[in-house]
Amino acid sequence: MLSAKSLFKEILDNDASFRLFCSIAASGESQGGWENARIAALVPQSERALAPKITRHGADEDKHGRIFNALLKKRGLDPVPVPPETDYTMLLERGGIGLAHDKLKADQPLTVQDIVTYLAHSRVTEQRASEQMELLRKHFADHPDLGRAVRMISHDEDNHLAYCHEELLRFARAGHGRAIQRTLRESALAEIRVYRDVSLAVMAHMGRIFGWSRPKAALLAAGIHAVYGWERLAGWRRMVSLKMPERRDALGGPAGGPAGSAPECA
Repeated sequence: MLSAKSLFKEILDNDASFRLFCSIAASGESQGGWENARIAALVPQSERALAPKITRHGADEDKHGRIFNALLKKRGLDPVPVPPETDYTMLLERGGIGLAHDKLKADQPLTVQDIVTYLAHSRVTEQRASEQMELLRKHFADHPDLGRAVRMISHDEDNHLAYCHEELLRFARAGHGRAIQRTLRESALAEIRVYRDVSLAVMAHMGRIFGWSRPKAALLAAGIHAVYGWERLAGWRRMVSLKMPERRDALGGPAGGPAGSAPECA
């Protein structure tokens, strides 16, 4: 029977597919770490109190990248180059979602509106990350090799999502409500397209690794298109709602794990 658990297990049990999966994940997390570090450095003076939380966010993303690389190392595998069509963060940036890398590479302070855009973009992408890690945690929380890493990353992603909700609500109270809702909607509709395209690309690469039959590949592609259809119709709305999270000040403390190395994943 084809299920999310059986599909993930097939990917995790094969060295070539596991290598690609972890390489894509590590690259995306590391990119997120760089973006957050640059945003923290460029926060406008009026929002400097937010900089430590953005720094913490970036440190968590860096940690996740190191965790995925540590999982590869544990199996004696090296990362592989990430195929461009599977690069989620790059494709979002190219689509004009979030803050442009040219702006982040400059030394000019960001504006308050830039910070609102960053938080709205993060609220959407962290929703996706939180849901994906919740799925992995559901099926692999007790896995002898992956369990601790999955639980740790899932906890962090939930913290990131809570932080985005809380900060966006603060900005909404300060008069940015319309801009927040507009940016959330634009980001959500763009994200679900990119997620569909990346999912199809990743499954195509996995299909070549496993030699999947045409019916199986077609069934998986149909499932991805069905998810996109639901998200395009109504599912995107879960990415734009805002509510005060149970986890308050979720990024108010120091980043977990040592600064220079990945935590043990066993």
